[in-house]
Parts: sequence; structure tokens; C-alpha cells
Amino acid sequence: MTIAITPSGSKSASNVTAGQRNGTFDCSGAQIRAHCRHMATVVSIRGEIDTVNVDRVSEYIRRFILGKNPVVLDMSDASQFAPAAVALLRMFDESCRAAEVEWTLVASTAVIELLGDSCDEGDAEAMFPITRSVHEALHNLAEAIVSRRRLVLPLIRKTA
Repeated sequence: MTIAITPSGSKSASNVTAGQRNGTFDCSGAQIRAHCRHMATVVSIRGEIDTVNVDRVSEYIRRFILGKNPVVLDMSDASQFAPAAVALLRMFDESCRAAEVEWTLVASTAVIELLGDSCDEGDAEAMFPITRSVHEALHNLAEAIVSRRRLVLPLIRKTA
């Protein structure tokens, strides 16, 4: 079962406001939907991110940086990604770092191409944490949790 998360962070199955239908927020060509999953909040962006809507998209997705819950920014269905949108990813990265929230980007071909052009050495993964799919991102988060537990467990046993 998937539960949509409203921008305020409350969970709702039937919250419909102007520009928002079925948990999807329409942002002038980009559709944004957030789902609370076991490992992370998955924020999916479909459609076009361009100079017209980039500020609005940026402001909206920042609302899903909640507590310490990791975020998967799924842009695998972004058909257009304007150069101005690279600033959106930088801002999102900075906001996540400030909140100490782990995040991962699932990028479409359009996003990867633009990031490759904007990187000094063409390595988009050096700029942002990128995976090939939401499934892979959630799997990586689960593995990171297991690794942290393995590191802490011997310390707990010694103090007990």
C-alpha cells in the first residue's frame, strides 16, 4: 500500500487541493508525487523541468526532507531537464546535507546527459549520489543500515 505525503509532511490518502490530484502535484509541466516507503521517502518527478517551473519544483521537493528519513529523488521519468535545473539538484543536495539526510538521485537519460555536460570531468556520480533505479536505491539504503549495525553491535556487547 502506498500513502501519499502532503507537503506539510502529514499522510493523506484523499488530500486534493488546487494543482494536486491523487497525491500528484502539477507544477507547470512537471508532476511530483511522494511516497513513504519503509527505507525512504520516494519523491518522483515526471515530465519537464525547465526555466518556467524550476523554482516551484525546487521549493516543493524541499518539503520532503523530513527528520532523518532518507530521500530518493526519482527523476527517471523526467523527459526534459533544463540547464537551470542543475541548480535545483545542488540546492536539494545542500538542504539534505544541512539536515543530515541521506539522499539518492535516480536520473533519466536527459538528466544524466545534462549533468555529464556540467561536470568538469563528465562524472555525474561525483556530483550527486546516483543509482539506476528506485529499487537499487532502497537496496543500497538497506545495506548501509545493516553495515552500520554491524559496526555498532560489538560496541554494545562490550558495554553490556
